[in-house]
Amino acid sequence: MLRLLDILLSAIGLLVAGPLLLVLAIAGLFDTGSPLFRQTRVGRNKKPFTLVKFRTMRPDAAHVATHLADASAVTAFGKFLRRTKLDELPQLWNVLKGEMSLVGPRPCLFSQEELIEGRDRLGVFDARPGITGLAQLNEIDMSTPQLLAETDARMLASLGIKDYCRYILMTVTGKGSGDRVRNGKG
Repeated sequence: MLRLLDILLSAIGLLVAGPLLLVLAIAGLFDTGSPLFRQTRVGRNKKPFTLVKFRTMRPDAAHVATHLADASAVTAFGKFLRRTKLDELPQLWNVLKGEMSLVGPRPCLFSQEELIEGRDRLGVFDARPGITGLAQLNEIDMSTPQLLAETDARMLASLGIKDYCRYILMTVTGKGSGDRVRNGKG
């Protein structure tokens, strides 16, 4: 049932947000010269997939977990995208393709070994990664891998239609801070 909701809501989201996606892509083109950011992430059953987002950092920024990224790499337009969570909109395509869900654990990088081990031990990789979830709404990010893995497992153990809809509504109305970057130089 949740997969059916993913398909329906992501298709509607892509159709309704189509004009906004185009405007943001054009603005991103002027901002960084390359509006989309693609990165290999860990998916369901630990299979790799290519996550798509709007670029929020300079194209020459290091490809590291967001909490390890230097804040000076984030562009002014990128700060706006992160604050409004609009940088996540292209992931609706990942959801429609079946690589992600609207609600699930945020997909990590293959280099985040501690998080991967924790998630693997707790069965988190049995589910599709998501655009939003309990950890993001409680501002738990990848800088605390054990807490994140435990929160993801707790969310998945009780995830039903009610929580699925509640997490989406909370995200759309602005709960959670999105990905945080370090302050200062790295």
